[in-house]
This record gives sequence, structure tokens and C-alpha cells, in this order.
Amino acid sequence: MRKKNIIITGASDGIGAAAARQLANNENYKLYLVGRNRAKTAAVADEVHAPYFVADFADLEQVRHLAAVLKNTLGTAPIDMLVNNAGGLFDDFALTTDGFERTFQINYLAQFLLTSLLLPQFNTDQTVVINTSSVAHKLFGHLDLEDLNNQGNYNASKAYGDSKLADLLFTKELHRRYHGQGLKTVAFHPGVIRTNFSSGQKNWRQVYQSALGKLVLPSADAGGKTLRYFIEGMPDITWQSGQYYSKRRLSKKVNPQANDVVLQRQLWDKTMTLLDL
Repeated sequence: MRKKNIIITGASDGIGAAAARQLANNENYKLYLVGRNRAKTAAVADEVHAPYFVADFADLEQVRHLAAVLKNTLGTAPIDMLVNNAGGLFDDFALTTDGFERTFQINYLAQFLLTSLLLPQFNTDQTVVINTSSVAHKLFGHLDLEDLNNQGNYNASKAYGDSKLADLLFTKELHRRYHGQGLKTVAFHPGVIRTNFSSGQKNWRQVYQSALGKLVLPSADAGGKTLRYFIEGMPDITWQSGQYYSKRRLSKKVNPQANDVVLQRQLWDKTMTLLDL
């Protein structure tokens, strides 16, 4: 029986690394780990005996290169699962070299780009795409397609919420477009997790104590177990494709924009244009 090829981004730390460790002894899986920090990613990869790849999602050219390297590494082998788990939270407004607000690019645009570039290699009759979202999408998110960079009035909480709302809209539109071909996709809030993802904030310790910090910052192992639940689960039996889960529970309490079918399509089309896809 062929091992399933599973790509996990954001695997250098936090729930990505925790899930990789928990899956390391599963003989049914072949893990491919992606992280921004070479030393940290290499350490986790060495621990779980998996190949690793380095890419900074604040640079879309690195994402394109990552996709090419992954496809070259896999050869003719299909991708069975893509876990879009990389993310960040930043205190100050900043544009990337690509011209996008960095929270939105790292948490959403880069994930969309990687998924799109790898799509031809998906084993589409059974490939799974898992997107790490957050309850912050409901509490802080409100997308304005004319100001996706939040340049009008930047706020770290809103920027993070917008990026996670975009992830959820992406999940639902990906389901609509490819579910008929067998692709399964899900978005989930991992719970209140203590990780280093907010270290890009100057006052991250204060954020940790704030309402937002309590939402997005139990331990990484707990979040890793939640991610593992979706990786090991049976789509359409354990969890439903195209849906949002709060930890392991199907949640209907989502941002009203998340269920806007027109917005789902508009964001997809706009993203394709922004990324020149």
C-alpha cells in the first residue's frame, strides 16, 4: 500500500510541528515539512525523519520556488494532503516586497498561491486540503475587496481576522469548484493555543494577555492533536468538506460574510488576478 504524501506548512513550530511529531510513527504517511526558519524546520524534520523545505511566505517568489521544488521532489507521486498552516500576527502595518499587507499575504495569499500551483499534482479523487483558520474571522474580520491591504485604518486584530476570513472563503470556494472531482477541504480553529506565531509583534506578551491573544494564543500539543484529527479523519464521515470547525466541532457560528457565495467567488477571482494566475 502506497504511503500518503502529506505537506505541512508552518511546521517549524507550534501546532504544525506538534502534529508532525504526533504523526511521525504512522507508517501510512510520508511527511514533507515546510517552515520559514531553516534551523527550526530542520530540527523538527530530523526528529520525525522527514524531508524539509524552507520558504518565507512574505515573499511570493519563494512560494513559487517552493511549489516547483516540491513537485520536483515528488516526481510523479501525487499529493494526497496539503495542510496550509503557516501564519503570523503583526503589530504594525507593513507591505511585503510583493506590495501586499504582510498578514494578509502570509496567512492567505501565499496559501492560495501554493495550493493553486500544486493543484495539478493533487490526487484529486481523494486529496484533502486543510486550512488553519481562527474564530478571529468572526470576531474581527470584515473584508473589503477594495481595501484588502487594510491601508485605510490598519488594526492588527482586524488584519488577522480578515486573513482568516479569507481562508474560510477560500475553503468554501475550493470545495465548490473541486468537490465534484473528489477534492475535500476543511477549515478549522485549533483552539486557544500558546505558540510563537505572534512573535512578530513588538508587544506580543501583551497580546498574549489580551482578548485576541486568548483566542489565538492549552499548548501547541493540544492544537496539534486537533490538526491530527483532521489529517487522520475520513472526509464526509469524520468531518464534512467545505465546512468550518471550532476544534473538532462543526460550527455554524461564522462571520456572515463567510457564507456569501458571491463574495466567495469574487475573492477567488480577485486573488487569481492579484497573483497573476
